[in-house]
Amino acid sequence: MTEDVLLALGLTLFAGLATGIGSILAFFTSRTNTKFLSLALGFSAGVMIYVSMIEIFVKAKDALVGAMGKVPGNWATVGGFFGGMLLIALIDKFIPKQGNPHELKRVEEMRQVPSAADPALLKMGTFTALAIGIHNFPEGIATFASAMQDPALGIAIAAAIAIHNIPEGIAVSVPVYFATGSKKKAFKLSFLSGLSEPIGALLAFFVLMPFLNDIMFGVIFAAVAGIMVFISLDELLPAAKKYDEAHTSIYGMIGGMACMALSLLLFL
Repeated sequence: MTEDVLLALGLTLFAGLATGIGSILAFFTSRTNTKFLSLALGFSAGVMIYVSMIEIFVKAKDALVGAMGKVPGNWATVGGFFGGMLLIALIDKFIPKQGNPHELKRVEEMRQVPSAADPALLKMGTFTALAIGIHNFPEGIATFASAMQDPALGIAIAAAIAIHNIPEGIAVSVPVYFATGSKKKAFKLSFLSGLSEPIGALLAFFVLMPFLNDIMFGVIFAAVAGIMVFISLDELLPAAKKYDEAHTSIYGMIGGMACMALSLLLFL
């Protein structure tokens, strides 16, 4: 049990701190590889959509039907699924517009020399970091819950979330760098914004785990499926299309689905 918890926490930490990878890319690469980012974000969306609908939703339904009976169990599964979507939609709604983490930035912007300190840009970067932190909180719960139920599933979800956190790290770093002229401050804020995912995992461990039974597990897993489908459709695919070259994002999505399907078949 202890090993499972440590693995789940480690995967969540890895996924969250991928915002720091985005920050490093912004500092040490000369241009945005739009084709790669489009492919990677599409791949991440494909993994998350496929695993949510084919694996996680089904496991949630099995647990709830087994604990509650056919009709109440099915209703609870659907309720948990759309409840997860509603949760992440409400978080999106109340994120300040100037801190929207979906506002894409390119590393080329880091090549320009910042002018005098700009408080508005610093505010924007800080809001972006805060928005990403709030937004990533339920993702931490999702990664932790998945890894506790099935470590292989947790690894796949952590990798998918890590990929989508990379552009978010760039989105924090660019305005902070322009506001302060300090790469160190930009990296620090980007890095800290990812810590909300392991904090979400710790909350899941200390608050939810003591009450975990088949019904609680089923509702959480159904909500996780809803959260990940919403993130994929609302964030990952639109972002991939903005970086898109031809049909790269869709090819990436199909590739992610195929990779996830193959990995599930290999673990039958």
